[in-house]
Amino acid sequence: IGSHPLSKANTTFSLALLRKLSEDNSTANIFFSPFSISAALAMLMMGARGNTASQISEVRLFTSSGLLCPQCLEIQDCQNDVHNLFSKLLGKLNQPGAPFDLSVANRLYGDQSYSFLQEFLTETRSYYNSEMESVDFRTSFEEARVKINSWVEEQTKGKIKDVVPQNMVDNSARIILVNALYFKGYWHKQFLRDDTSTREFRLNKQKYPICFCILEMPYRGEEMSMIILLPKDITDNTTGLEQKLNKWTHPSKMRRRKISVSLPRFKVEENYDLDKVLSRMGMVDAFDETKCDFSGMSGNKELFLSKVSHKAFVEVNEEGTEAAAASNAEGIYYGFSDSASFYADHPFLFFIRHNPTLSILFAGRFCSPE
Repeated sequence: IGSHPLSKANTTFSLALLRKLSEDNSTANIFFSPFSISAALAMLMMGARGNTASQISEVRLFTSSGLLCPQCLEIQDCQNDVHNLFSKLLGKLNQPGAPFDLSVANRLYGDQSYSFLQEFLTETRSYYNSEMESVDFRTSFEEARVKINSWVEEQTKGKIKDVVPQNMVDNSARIILVNALYFKGYWHKQFLRDDTSTREFRLNKQKYPICFCILEMPYRGEEMSMIILLPKDITDNTTGLEQKLNKWTHPSKMRRRKISVSLPRFKVEENYDLDKVLSRMGMVDAFDETKCDFSGMSGNKELFLSKVSHKAFVEVNEEGTEAAAASNAEGIYYGFSDSASFYADHPFLFFIRHNPTLSILFAGRFCSPE
């Protein structure tokens, strides 16, 4: 289907969120699933009204100028377009018989004291294959927490545990939005374990103008790829990526060539309370019980969003990548004689992309083997 209409909005959102997650610690490893978060926010927007819906839409860049919907449109005018596009995109991702393992799952947990509108439940099931599950936050919040964690662990093949940690949920919770995405793929050309060796990973940082080497490494079947953006030297400066990434990595701009590749073998697991990050990005009213408007979910304005929790896991090794969401400094390598080289011995950005739709499913920054 070529570049999917959501691709530009998804890419820009991915990089905006990456930048926000980098603000607190410029040298930390980062890994998250912008696609999973994006789909969950779109589902949440389905039940939002007024300023609450506008803020979700603007943070998610559905209504930013030049992206999916012009800002001059009313939110409800473009909602159906957004949900239809997501439904089609999810259908493309969940095709049977693919040479990789991919599962996308989103779920809303609402307190059983609230009556949720049948129209909202029907639409979330129709567009997102998602369910709203009633739980008892008021008197059995620990039981609800265990239930949420069990569902996520099942959806991610056991890779993500305790997405909702103890003490994160109490009896004031009304809605918890949870998203999970699992991917496992094998490299189209695998690395040889015998070529794995321990090498130095450089961590000193200096500022340089934006200048990247870009490598696309396809997975088996070539429907999925890992895109690695390696600065020419150690740098924290990613200015301009939002405008350039789609253009730089478009298949028409990339060319096949034999190349010697060396990159770290690593495992990263990160957990984020996205309510704080999303608030800083402008999605404020959803978390404020005096201002929120989720009347499209429950028919009243008393409902507010308690938490948006996100946990992601990635492991990159000689065979491929397993992702659902202290690495060592051993490096993996494959090479050709008399070929160019791609030597990732300092911090880099990486993205796992669905190539037919150019959708970024996972995004990360590897800074340290820890």
